[in-house]
Amino acid sequence: MFTKNINKRIKIFFLVLVFLFIIIILRVLYIQVIDYKKLKNYADKLWSRNLPIEADRGRILDRNGVVLADNLTTTSLVLIPNQIKNKEKTTIELSRVLNVSYEQMKIHVYRKTSIERVHPEGRRLSFEVAEKIDKLKLPGVYLLKESKRNYPYKNLLSHTLGYVGIDNQGLSGLELKYDKYLTGKDGAIKYFSDAKGNKLKLHDIYEQPQSGLDLNLTIDVNIQKSIERELNNIVDMFKPDNALAIAMDPNTGEVLALGSRPDYNPNKYQDYSIKDLSRNLPIWSSYEPGSTFKIITTSAAVEENVVDLFKDHFYDSGSVKVDGSTLRCWKAGGHGDQTFLQVLQNSCNPGFVKLGQKLGKERLFSYIKKFGFGEKTGIDLNGEGEGIIFPLNKVGNVELATTAFGQGVSVTPIEQVRAVSAVVNGGNLYKPYVVKSISEKETGTVLKLYNKRFIRKVISKKTSKIMRYGLESVVAKGGGKAAYIDGYRVGGKTGTAQKVKNGKYLVGNYIMSFMSVVPANKPKVVFYLAIDNPKNTALLSSYTTTPIARRVLLDIIDVMKIEKQKNSLPKDLEWNDKPMYKVPSVINKDVEEAKKKLKHFTINYSGSGEKVVGQSPNPGEKQEEGGVVKLMLK
Repeated sequence: MFTKNINKRIKIFFLVLVFLFIIIILRVLYIQVIDYKKLKNYADKLWSRNLPIEADRGRILDRNGVVLADNLTTTSLVLIPNQIKNKEKTTIELSRVLNVSYEQMKIHVYRKTSIERVHPEGRRLSFEVAEKIDKLKLPGVYLLKESKRNYPYKNLLSHTLGYVGIDNQGLSGLELKYDKYLTGKDGAIKYFSDAKGNKLKLHDIYEQPQSGLDLNLTIDVNIQKSIERELNNIVDMFKPDNALAIAMDPNTGEVLALGSRPDYNPNKYQDYSIKDLSRNLPIWSSYEPGSTFKIITTSAAVEENVVDLFKDHFYDSGSVKVDGSTLRCWKAGGHGDQTFLQVLQNSCNPGFVKLGQKLGKERLFSYIKKFGFGEKTGIDLNGEGEGIIFPLNKVGNVELATTAFGQGVSVTPIEQVRAVSAVVNGGNLYKPYVVKSISEKETGTVLKLYNKRFIRKVISKKTSKIMRYGLESVVAKGGGKAAYIDGYRVGGKTGTAQKVKNGKYLVGNYIMSFMSVVPANKPKVVFYLAIDNPKNTALLSSYTTTPIARRVLLDIIDVMKIEKQKNSLPKDLEWNDKPMYKVPSVINKDVEEAKKKLKHFTINYSGSGEKVVGQSPNPGEKQEEGGVVKLMLK
């Protein structure tokens, strides 16, 4: 009996041992096979150290591949305190080279940490400073590659591009909006050290950083340069409170250029106020549109068949009374009898009051909403504002009348450009956008593509065609004559809006604007320019914004390779206009004969001889009196 008990206990003990042995084997297998990587990482962390290598941000490029935001390679200072043998010497030497106090540098050198990044004193070091540190050959002192954001065109497109902080994180504009795509993956140099931090004689491991993705924009840098140039000219000439401009493809919603003043240099963003840095006026600013809004009222009236622009007439006496309020035309005494096309050309306020009354508040405000006013456009930029439209239940006869000619409502520039694009493109409202695609730098592979986004149909193709003609007639025969370009069908509408402060209109303080389209019959670009409170100028947009817009339109024609259009409306000449003459052909004529034929023009010669072998402009093109004709002589 005793022997049996012993044998039973031995068997149980043996089975327990076997069971424990199996558990140990399984645990070892789990550790060696399944949990190996996790435990190895824990072990590596105990004796491996990483010296970080910052990745480049993705580039930002215009629609033609021109780089608008890139990276410069700089260096940063990193310390391994445990490897520094002479801390006093190291502190003194580094403080001298970096031109910082001994106390400041001592904090970094004596800090109880495995790796110390000298921030901010040792960040983004110049080549000269980095070279001085390298020559010191101080133990525990390392110089690592660091990427610094660079904007080669400085202020150009600054509010849209935005800027990055010292740690290469996007802080505004596209840099912030698309930060997750632009940010790369940092690399490192891995080395191994003992418990005291001393570097072991083992091979270092290099982990290559991975650059961020590229942003490819809808922006055309050449149109952007034109806008920036003219905005600078506006600041020099008129000393305005603000100025802004937008160019957009009306058929897609692609923004081709946008800019504003004041602007800033994102390479030196620390030198500017938050106000200057944060306000992207073309998408943020909100104000009364003035007469550019008459494009919307006219479109609604034509679409609803309440007016025939060519046949219906209106008599303008210079003012109209609405519920006891007198609403005046800009022209004292009025324009007299005129068609409604002439009402548009002359920007006649009483005529637009009549159009508003014909439509009624329900129909007019339904079109205002259809065109997207009073809501954000959804453009892919931070900080977009939205206009303010009267609630329908608060629209009386006076509010209806003033809204019809662009007073008493508030809109943003991008809202206006989007709406007018729908007016001229056949009636289609599109979402504006700035980023065309996101791609890899090395391969050019497109990872994300953004296409035009249709929102809704607003007016018919028939109405759109009539409106294009109407806008062309404004430039040829109305208030937009200063934007007329012979042979190129330019459409447009001026706007002069009195500014409001604390519920009252300011005296002598206006926003001058001009909305234009080129070519008017087959629109490729809608361009909008606004100047806030220009000084020392006539208080009419036709004399302020329109001539400036013409210079930008000429550049757009050149950049977009827009060909001359046939059947353009002839310009009605004003008292100060120079007469236009067709340039005759003088090729193969002798110089004296050419002079006689070109008596209305100024002649410039190139080459030498008595025979003309080439000329510019070409024969048959129109040139104003005194304009330059270039002759090539052989």
